[in-house]
Amino acid sequence: MSKPRLIYFDFAGSRGEECRIALHLAGVDFDDMRVPTSEWPLLKPQTPFGSLPVLELPGKSPLAQSNAILVYIGRQHGLHPKNDFEAAQHEALMDYVEDLRHTVSPTLRISDETQKRAAREELAHAYLPIWGTNVENQLTNHPFVGGDKLHVVDLKLYMVVRWFASGTVDHVPKTVFDHCPKLMRVHQEVSEHSGVKAWLERTAS
Repeated sequence: MSKPRLIYFDFAGSRGEECRIALHLAGVDFDDMRVPTSEWPLLKPQTPFGSLPVLELPGKSPLAQSNAILVYIGRQHGLHPKNDFEAAQHEALMDYVEDLRHTVSPTLRISDETQKRAAREELAHAYLPIWGTNVENQLTNHPFVGGDKLHVVDLKLYMVVRWFASGTVDHVPKTVFDHCPKLMRVHQEVSEHSGVKAWLERTAS
C-alpha cells in the first residue's frame, strides 16, 4: 500500500463521508474505496469490529470507528484542538452524534409502515428536539464549534444535520433542528466552506 485508504459503503453520507471530507481538507491523497452492498458480507469479517469505516495506513494496522479516525486525522493535520480539554469537549459532541445515530438506526430497519411512522414521529417530537437543544447549549456565537476555524467535530455535526434537512428520513420534518440557530449556523458554515464544496463538487457525479 503506497497511500492511505478509506473504506466505506458506496454512498455519500454518514460516518464514511465525514472521514472522506476530513482527509480531503487535510490534503491527504487517499484511496477512496467504496464497497458495494453485495461485497460487504465477504469484507465484514476482515474488519477490526465488523463495521465501516476503516482507515488503512501504510505500515500500520487498520483503524476503525469514525470518531477515532476523525480524531487521528484532526490531530495529524490541525483539524482537532491541541488543548486537551478543548479536544475532550469536541469529542463529547462527536460521541453525542453517535448516540443519535444509534437511537435512529433501529427505525431504519422497520418494514411495517405504520410502526415506522410511529417510531419516527416519536423521535421527531421528543428525542431529536432535545438532542438539538443539548448540542445548541454547548455552542457559542462563533461560526464553528471551536471558534472561527473548522475542526472535525464540525464535519460530524454537519453530516447529521444534513441527513435530516435533506428530508430523506420519512416522518421527520426537515425543520427538526430549526429551533437550534447555532447548530444550523455550523451546518451552513461547513456547507459553504471552500474545501467542503470542492469535495462535494468533485464527487457529485
